[in-house]
Amino acid sequence: MVPLSFSVVGDEEIEAVRASLQKLVPGVEPQSIKPAPIPGIYEVVLEGQVFYLSQDGRYMVQGQLVDLATRTNLTEERLKVIRAAAISNLDEQNMIVFGPKQAKHTVNVFTDIDCGYCRQLHQHIEEYNALGLKIRYLAFPRAGIGSSSYDKAVEVWCAKDPHQAMTQAKAGKSVEDTAKCENPVADQFKLGQSLGVNATPTLMLEDGTVLPGLVRPQALVNLLEQKVAAHP
Repeated sequence: MVPLSFSVVGDEEIEAVRASLQKLVPGVEPQSIKPAPIPGIYEVVLEGQVFYLSQDGRYMVQGQLVDLATRTNLTEERLKVIRAAAISNLDEQNMIVFGPKQAKHTVNVFTDIDCGYCRQLHQHIEEYNALGLKIRYLAFPRAGIGSSSYDKAVEVWCAKDPHQAMTQAKAGKSVEDTAKCENPVADQFKLGQSLGVNATPTLMLEDGTVLPGLVRPQALVNLLEQKVAAHP
């Protein structure tokens, strides 16, 4: 017997769901459609988000799907895969990276220049690095594109020395040697939105796990080591 989570369906069923989806959001192509563990319900990934749709398009479920037998949040597990893929496809050259190339762990941080907890995190950047953590900053000005925080992020990314500029900006100082340049700030902000980021700092691990808020250096290392021990 084939498990429900791996239910076999034909192209006709998938196309029927696709047609139903087109009625709801015309012209938008989903990233994937596949059977959910619940018979008659399909998992749809659209613009980085997961929801569930009946084949006829009459019923839509938004929320967390949990397998009570295994205590597994199936929605979150799927989102982790989506986040991990999105992060792995990014070019590190478009990030501001603090830490060694050969780090024990890499942590992606969606950050806002004016965010208090983001500034606290950066105050400990040398401690994160000393513990073997590479911090990769992605811009997420919470007030949105065109805001003062957005402009500050652009100044940092376009500075002659972005690392020094980040440290200055996080200390509330004006960024020196600013210039206009092609920059990834808007794209990173939109990426964060598509991945469900709505606050800063948001830490995103390589496996797609999200840690909202400030996590102190040693606590972060402990958590990462626990994850490695659990999945050697």
